[in-house]
Amino acid sequence: MAERRAPGRWLLRLLRLLLGAVLVAGLVVGGMGFRVWQVARVDDRSAADVVMVLGAAQYNGEPSEVLGARLDHAARLWRAGVAPVIATVGGGRPGDAYTEAEAGRRYLLSYGIPADAVVAVGAGSDTLSSVRALAERGEVAGWSSAVIVSDPGHSLRARTMARDTGLDVQVSPTRSGPVVQTRQIQARYIVRETAALVYYKLTRDSAESLGTDLG
Repeated sequence: MAERRAPGRWLLRLLRLLLGAVLVAGLVVGGMGFRVWQVARVDDRSAADVVMVLGAAQYNGEPSEVLGARLDHAARLWRAGVAPVIATVGGGRPGDAYTEAEAGRRYLLSYGIPADAVVAVGAGSDTLSSVRALAERGEVAGWSSAVIVSDPGHSLRARTMARDTGLDVQVSPTRSGPVVQTRQIQARYIVRETAALVYYKLTRDSAESLGTDLG
């Protein structure tokens, strides 16, 4: 009888282990999602060496609504004295006349920010390569601290990646633009960013290939 019951006991143990693993994974992902939401609400305007604007789409030198909202917020931070320099970051697609960084710089200059206060770092096709490009430029320029401007849900992942490069980073996300128009849109971005952050934690790579990289 004991031999007949043994397979059933092992199956029950296996099911319990699988259920436990699923519950633990759910708790970890849920906790990470809470942190994404929590950091999305942070607005840290501590003094820094540079305000970093993560790139987004641009059209022949004209920033998209998403990028424009980020740039407007960065300009307000600069005028408030948070940092003496704004760095616009982001590369371009094949055939583009401008990089995201160049489009951002042109936009800021057109609104009265002095030319010597805006640096275009025209590299980076996703969040990870963008923060690495800023860190490399920072080594030359002497930047050791930064305030990152992006969308609220994107803030934790951008901050995590930037800190992993060695930068002392805080976040001050924009509160305007299409990404924050409705709570439904914000909730969708939180879910997407949680998935992207989990992917980064597991692989140390960008989630752009999964279609979840927002920056």
